[in-house]
Amino acid sequence: MLTKLLSGDMPRSPVLAVILIAILIGLAFAPFLFPGVRSIDTAARICVFIVLVASYDLMLGYGGIVSFAHTMFFGLGAYGVALASTHMGRGFDALFVGAVSGALLAAILAFIIGLFSLRVRAIFFAMITLAVASAVAVLVSQLSGLTGGEDGLSYKIPRELGPAFKFADGELFGVKMNGKLLKYYLIFGGSLVLFLVMLRIVHSPFGRVLLAIRENDFRAEAIGYRVVHYRVAATCLSAAIAALAGALYAIWLRYVGPDTSLSMEIMIDILLMVVIGGMGTMYGAVIGATIFILAQNYLQNLMGTAADALQGLPILPDLLNADRWLLWLGVLFILSVYFFPTGIVGRLRSSK
Repeated sequence: MLTKLLSGDMPRSPVLAVILIAILIGLAFAPFLFPGVRSIDTAARICVFIVLVASYDLMLGYGGIVSFAHTMFFGLGAYGVALASTHMGRGFDALFVGAVSGALLAAILAFIIGLFSLRVRAIFFAMITLAVASAVAVLVSQLSGLTGGEDGLSYKIPRELGPAFKFADGELFGVKMNGKLLKYYLIFGGSLVLFLVMLRIVHSPFGRVLLAIRENDFRAEAIGYRVVHYRVAATCLSAAIAALAGALYAIWLRYVGPDTSLSMEIMIDILLMVVIGGMGTMYGAVIGATIFILAQNYLQNLMGTAADALQGLPILPDLLNADRWLLWLGVLFILSVYFFPTGIVGRLRSSK
């Protein structure tokens, strides 16, 4: 049953299996294991970014397609939910229409970009996607009447997903049975379903052809596969799933702006997560996103605590100053690439 659920992609490493089970349990029971606003927000972000990073790896790791437009697709899903909720009201129908519309628009835009760009070499396609993504970000910032411009959009979601709604009296293990708990499990459940769908895609005949194209596109073309068609299809699938991840993020935040969904910083973060976890493996997205977001949220606090504990010693308190957390995040990334050149998942699977 488990093998079928995971589409036959078992961890193939005891250490990797333990890590994945720990992450799954941590996310599944986060409201009960890690109560608190910040910890629940971190868990929800991990869920969303696992889907986002996995959808990018579907293009990069499996299809060999380098793109810098993934945050554009992510933003289309987020703005779809925001605009639908603003104009249709705070109903589940608005969330559904916004998510589906964002995913369809992302797939159509990916199809247009891919059809005209994927015939060129990888670096030129990457530059084209970067240009399109930058143009869309500028357009969103300028259309303030529709998108809220740089200030973004705040909107209301269904009352059943808010803290004022209680679906049961009392508490369970100290956690209130309210709409915020339902909203978290909507994010967790939606992310889990999308991840399992991507696992099924990469282990289908379509996914195997993508791997063949990544390894040698000339041979794949020679044996009868239309390389451009498969790459365009992979780009469209990846874009649609990224848009659905953006829709989940918009539901969680109840706010959408250029900085939260369209910025180049998010694109760089996605690339770092893919490299840390390992390209060409869905489980790499799980580990990469979890490690990176935990470091983003807690590394600064840990460094501040360490600096306070080492007061009186030379140099060390200054090196571990909380303001230098980005420096140490960069050092951790360099070390991960040095010791895990194929990513954490690749290293664990090769050393089983």
